[in-house]
Amino acid sequence: MTQALFISFEGIDGAGKSSHVEGLAKAFQEQGRAVTVTREPGGTPLAEKLRTLALNDPMDPLTEALLMFAARRDHLAQVIEPALARGDVVLCDRFTDATFAYQGGGRGFDWEVLAQLEQWVQSKPTRGLRQPDITLLFDLDPAIAAQRLAGARVPDKFESQPTEFFARVAHGYDQRVAQDPARFARIDADQAREAVWADVLAAIRRKGWLP
Repeated sequence: MTQALFISFEGIDGAGKSSHVEGLAKAFQEQGRAVTVTREPGGTPLAEKLRTLALNDPMDPLTEALLMFAARRDHLAQVIEPALARGDVVLCDRFTDATFAYQGGGRGFDWEVLAQLEQWVQSKPTRGLRQPDITLLFDLDPAIAAQRLAGARVPDKFESQPTEFFARVAHGYDQRVAQDPARFARIDADQAREAVWADVLAAIRRKGWLP
């Protein structure tokens, strides 16, 4: 069976990561690979309902974190694990790193509680902790991200946060990288779109997953 791959895209709002998901999907499909494109929070009917609540309704940080992990559990069970079992390439717009960055970094919620939830939701005795094979982290100064977001659309409750919030989110991502540096590929998002795309392709090619 073809090697299954799990690739996540991370970065603060406005970093431009989402625009490259479909491009990478096409690159893999041109090599004859089956590709599953999905997102978090979301990816299943139940998780999409939880996404609407989490991104719009006021709630305390623990409730927010629990909703994120509840959505993730259903997403893993219904979409991600079956796709990996088939040998697909799974491209996910955000995964658990975002919860640590936004709820842990941005909201200041207890990192150890998040780590415990991660273990409960993503572990299997026969496999250990499910994590992406590579995480593409789109780095962008929070002030520049804020300029990109201004007027783009009606913001959700995260997108409407001040620049200081996104600075804490970026620091949360840095903490995750420090814990597992081999999993991450940093992408300089403060470039022309073509240059960012070239860096995305280079990161995947270094793994030997695309020619």
